[in-house]
Amino acid sequence: MLKTTIEIDGKPVVFKASAAIPRIYRIKFRRDIYKDLRLLENSIGENDEDDSHLDLFSLELFENIAYIMAKHADPSIPDSPEEWLDEFSTFSIYQILPQLIELWGLNTEVEIDSKKKLDQLTAK
Repeated sequence: MLKTTIEIDGKPVVFKASAAIPRIYRIKFRRDIYKDLRLLENSIGENDEDDSHLDLFSLELFENIAYIMAKHADPSIPDSPEEWLDEFSTFSIYQILPQLIELWGLNTEVEIDSKKKLDQLTAK
C-alpha cells in the first residue's frame, strides 16, 4: 500500500494505491482499472494538452480512477465521484494523472517484488 498527496485547486488530496484498488474499481464501475490506466496513459501522449487524444470518455475514466484512489485513502470523501469533484473548481488531468500512474506503478512494483521474495522463500 502506497500513498501520495497531490495539491488540487489549492487543497491537499491524499491518494492511496493497494491491491484492493482493482477490486473496488471493478465493483463500483464494472471496468478493469489496468486497461483503463493503459488507455489513459496512451491518450495523454507525452502529457501535452496540444498532442493529447483525450475524449469525454477518457476524462470520465480518469475522474473515476482518481476518485477511487482518493476514497480509498479517505473514507470520508462523498460516495459519488460527482459529489467529490464538486469540491474543486479545477481538476487537471495533465497535472494529476501522471502522478497517479506513477503511484500505481510503484504499487505494482512493490507487489511484484513481494511475490518474487515469497516465491524464493517457499521454493524447495
